[in-house]
Amino acid sequence: MDFQSLEALSPIDGRYRRVTEPLASFFSESAIIRYRVLVEVEYFIALCEIPLPQLIEVSVTQKKMIREIVKEFTSAEAQRVKDIEKVTNHDVKAVELFLREKFDDIGLGAFKEFIHFGLTSQDINNTAFPLAMMESLRTVIFPLLDQLTNKLNDLATEWKTVPMLAHTHGQPASPTFVGKEIMVFVERLQNQISYFNTIPFTAKFGGATGNFNAHHVAYPNIDWMEFANSFSSVHLGLIRQKNTTQIEHYDHSAACFDNLKRINTILVDLCRDMWTYISMDYFKQKVVANEVGSSAMPHKVNPIDFENAEGNLGLANALFEHLSAKLPVSRLQRDLTDSTVIRNIGVPFGHSMISYKSILKGLGKLLINETKISSDLENNWAVVAEAIQTILRRENFPDPYNALKALTRTGSSITKETISEFIENLDVSDNIKTELKRIRPDNYTGIV
Repeated sequence: MDFQSLEALSPIDGRYRRVTEPLASFFSESAIIRYRVLVEVEYFIALCEIPLPQLIEVSVTQKKMIREIVKEFTSAEAQRVKDIEKVTNHDVKAVELFLREKFDDIGLGAFKEFIHFGLTSQDINNTAFPLAMMESLRTVIFPLLDQLTNKLNDLATEWKTVPMLAHTHGQPASPTFVGKEIMVFVERLQNQISYFNTIPFTAKFGGATGNFNAHHVAYPNIDWMEFANSFSSVHLGLIRQKNTTQIEHYDHSAACFDNLKRINTILVDLCRDMWTYISMDYFKQKVVANEVGSSAMPHKVNPIDFENAEGNLGLANALFEHLSAKLPVSRLQRDLTDSTVIRNIGVPFGHSMISYKSILKGLGKLLINETKISSDLENNWAVVAEAIQTILRRENFPDPYNALKALTRTGSSITKETISEFIENLDVSDNIKTELKRIRPDNYTGIV
């Protein structure tokens, strides 16, 4: 099909097509058709390997020819499937009829009755879509997340020892390190990615209502349960759910969506923090000569990458939320509400991918402004009050918390001199006074 991105309804396939194009290999209409063809082909070959008596004559060479249908699947062939679907009004049946044509073309027409043998459409869909999701995550999404995590880790290492005034509730708080605050996000992302790796990719494969009715009535002596388990794992790399209705229950898919939603929520938090640090002038941004920050204000260099990412993360999470809430719910043995919803799995993946790329771009522009960071520390000597009162507690000084509270809540500016005068008037030893006077906002930072 001739496609013009300027005419796309969604910005995923329009404005952002150059970013999201790698996902088309997994979630486009053509890609899903190819995955369905793949499942049908591998199923036919698995029947040959039982072997069913009628398929015992299918040779190794012929199996290779059948697999070539998938390897050489083209856009024109996807269009052929769509043309058949115009007649059948059924997407999976169109794939079956397409394969029957292909079997005739390669001289295997005698075996074509065993294409889609005993199956229902969901045996194909509930293996094709999990395959698409699994391979897209492994090929596109998680390598991108690894790249993002590694970039954050590099920045955390580079700025590990740069002291910075912390802000809790938007107010000056005990100093920290720039690198450590970035490392918070590295650890959170690593934890969620590790958790994701425990979630299995599962499939439904069991006939019209999950009981192998047609298979069993035709070949009662074959262990179809074991066959399907082996087929799913060996041929497709999926774990088969043993007790299903006509459709896979999508519980593990929902877990994937929820996990991705948590990863995206962590990144929303990152985007908002970076946006705020830029607004505080803790970070400046590399200027790209021909880029424009504002159509009216020439001076502006906006944090657009983090803003773009935050917006797309929100869209992705709204869709992940619906997918995880909707797909596991189906009336009795099956209704069709999952069918139209599952076609949209690639959409939140697309918005997520746009976000990850934008965050990487934004992180690549960051320039630390140590002058501003140091100035903020020097202008907030009140934050050492915690350190002073803690040492005084150690020395059994009477009620040090309230002594520091009275000092720091006068409304007057707390400076180095204010703190020094307070320490000098304390009824403690000279050694303790010396210890207290060594504490500054830029060294009261805890463990590096």
